[in-house]
Amino acid sequence: MTRLSLAEANAIIEGSFQAARENEGKPIAVVVLDDAGHIVSAQRQDGASMFRIDVARGKAWGAVAFGSSSRDLADKAKANPSFIQALAVAAQGKLLPNPGAVPIFHPDGTLLGAVGISGDAGPRDEAFAAAGVEAAGLKSVAN
Repeated sequence: MTRLSLAEANAIIEGSFQAARENEGKPIAVVVLDDAGHIVSAQRQDGASMFRIDVARGKAWGAVAFGSSSRDLADKAKANPSFIQALAVAAQGKLLPNPGAVPIFHPDGTLLGAVGISGDAGPRDEAFAAAGVEAAGLKSVAN
C-alpha cells in the first residue's frame, strides 16, 4: 500500500513555501495530513499569524475527507450549508470548508492525504498548496 512519507510531506511544504515566496505571498502555515487525517508535517513561515496552523489543518482535513479541494467543499457549503454544518459538528470541529487545501494523489491515483495552507487569500493558499504537491512529484487532482 502506498503511503505519504515524511520526506514527501516536507518536500510539499518546501515547494509551497517556494511558491509563496515567488509570488510575494504573505507568511503562510502549511499542514500535510495523511489519508487518515493525521499530521505528517506542519510548518509556518516567520511572521505567520496566530491560528494559521489550526486553519490550515482544518482546510486539509476537509480536502482529505472528500478527496477534493477545500474550494470544492466551500462551494458545497454554499449550496447546502446545513449539511456542511452538520458534518463540521460530526467531525468535532476538524472540518473547515474554506479555499486553501488540495488532496495529494500518488501518480497511480491513490489518495495519499492533503495539504492545507493558511495565511494569504484562499485561492492563493490553494495555488501554493498545488505547487507544493507538484514540486514533490505528486498530483493534486485525481487521474
